[in-house]
Amino acid sequence: MNDEEVSGRKLRTRLAERLTADGHLRTEPWREAVTAVPRHEFLRGGFFQEVAGSTPTAWTPVMQDDARWLESCYEDASLVTQIAGTVVPGDVRGEIMRAPTSSSTMPGLVVRMLEDLQVDSGHRVLEIGTGTGYSTALMCHRLGDDSVTSVEVDEGVSTRARNALAHCGFTPDLIVGDGLVGHRDGAPYDRVIVACGLLTVPRELIEQTRPGGVVLVTLCGWLYSSELARLTVHEDGTASGRLLGGRISFMLARPHLPPPLGLLPDLDEGDERRAVFGVEVISDWNTRFVAQLAAPRAQYAVLTREGRTEHLFLDVDAGAWAVLREQDRRWTVRQSGPSRIWDAVEEHITRWRGAGAPPLEKFTITLTSGQPSVGWPGL
Repeated sequence: MNDEEVSGRKLRTRLAERLTADGHLRTEPWREAVTAVPRHEFLRGGFFQEVAGSTPTAWTPVMQDDARWLESCYEDASLVTQIAGTVVPGDVRGEIMRAPTSSSTMPGLVVRMLEDLQVDSGHRVLEIGTGTGYSTALMCHRLGDDSVTSVEVDEGVSTRARNALAHCGFTPDLIVGDGLVGHRDGAPYDRVIVACGLLTVPRELIEQTRPGGVVLVTLCGWLYSSELARLTVHEDGTASGRLLGGRISFMLARPHLPPPLGLLPDLDEGDERRAVFGVEVISDWNTRFVAQLAAPRAQYAVLTREGRTEHLFLDVDAGAWAVLREQDRRWTVRQSGPSRIWDAVEEHITRWRGAGAPPLEKFTITLTSGQPSVGWPGL
């Protein structure tokens, strides 16, 4: 056993101890998986590290020959492995200022989701988003290769994951394709786990899960407050469950990314009134999630016009917008379009607070046609 293998084993043991202490790792089978599966094997191509203090955010590569590489692989942190859809760490010398498009999710979140999936021996699992393959490897260790199917939309990402999995001795069924339509050839599955944020739950994932099976997804909107939801599939093809809480954050599935803002509307048009709530309400994660239920496809941007700050909420496809301004400690809102975004946001927040502002893990979810209906006690 070489020095890297010895160090890797020690770092895996330390990681398992940390995840246990933090409450993410709760059962012995998953603890065994974490201590057995070498995360660093899925990061041989390096990762990107954020350049401290950079605006806009810049990234610099950390490669395998870097002294920080091995220990960083076992930190409880997400590590960016692809930028701008194609750029990997080995492509960059210096810095790059583009948006991340793939990463190795922080182990604490990976393990928490696997625990929340409530998987058992004999279960067949469909994973949406192979990524580096680390979470796939954990499931293979726990359930066996034949019980794991993983779908990845990016062929290059899937190929790198396949090679790393094979190096570690795992041969699950890896599919290159749109994970949002699942993989019907392997259905029905006992469990489905989605490693990306979704605006809606694709009907195909429900249809490919056996009655009594579980679908674990992260529900999000374009205000970027997201939460993990566990849904049980019923005999009639519906699904229901609850949010699990905990401020989960994932990159959105590529088909669910927001469109460009494009040419902004004339913000001096529309109807103006005194606002019940100012923009500060969305600084709170839970309140922002409630606001997002009212306007899941509204994007938020801060503008400066004529020397004053304005807060814009814009639904590009619907052509609806609301802009908030503060003057003399009072907020006004001007709105236009086929719907009134801020009216809906204020109505949702008012009802939620009127019900006692229950925490997000009290929210219930019912899925009938692919669009989740989310409610809370007292609704």
